Amino acid sequence: MIVVGVDGSLPARAAVAWAANDAYRMHQPLRLVCAVDRQPYQIAKFPDPDRPDQLRRTAQKALNEAVALVHERQPSVEVTTRLEEGTPAVILREQGKAAVEVVVGSRGLGGITGPLLGSVSDQVAGHAEAPVVVVHGARRPTFGQVVVGVDGSPECRPALAYAFEQAALRGCGLRAVHAWRRPVPAFGAELPHEVEQDRAAREKQLRELVEPFTRLHPDVAVTEDVRYADAVEALSRASEEADLLVVGSHGRGAVSSALLGSVSRGVLHHARCTVAVVRAQ
Repeated sequence: MIVVGVDGSLPARAAVAWAANDAYRMHQPLRLVCAVDRQPYQIAKFPDPDRPDQLRRTAQKALNEAVALVHERQPSVEVTTRLEEGTPAVILREQGKAAVEVVVGSRGLGGITGPLLGSVSDQVAGHAEAPVVVVHGARRPTFGQVVVGVDGSPECRPALAYAFEQAALRGCGLRAVHAWRRPVPAFGAELPHEVEQDRAAREKQLRELVEPFTRLHPDVAVTEDVRYADAVEALSRASEEADLLVVGSHGRGAVSSALLGSVSRGVLHHARCTVAVVRAQ
């Protein structure tokens, strides 16, 4: 099952359309979820006894429109709806426990659900048990490429597995990007041969991480891309010619204890394409 956050906004509609296509490719049913957050309207200064019913009517309208969009895009996909009350991020994380992925738009409306998407995407990505896909609503050409960020740690394997599966389902190529910066030397400049030795070691490490997945998906054409660059910058640039960018939920830096690390958070805000954040096991 694929869970989709719905709130009636254009980015949310883009998320529904993306999820409908992915459900068709993956042979999965869709569950459309709209959250009604009453908390902003329970302040005594702004009493409105009719507001709860208005919120639910607006939410139900958004769900009905989302169902129609799914039927238009992929008529064979099974679709159900859930209208829940509570904090959107909490509801989506809870729904994600039974999902193969959770799909949200990059921004949403405050009227129905509070800030369902945008800040919520940060709260859901990395915390949901399933991969979280954040869909950018802008129309883009199809490039036939999935990009995955590889930081060299074993924790990036779930992201690799998801990226290879997506590339195989789409019948497209995969670019595995590893970016690094060497620490500033304490004494003097680093020697060119040291940089090349470091690069060679990282290329070997990337090849070893990717190789098991190439055996599982022999039809996926893989490009191994090692760059001497800032990771967020490198992945954002790679996203310019990608249909999907996949990153892990945390990396190896100082913030690795955070579920949503600095690289994945930076990529969510700067990537030019849809981003999937896959939680490390």
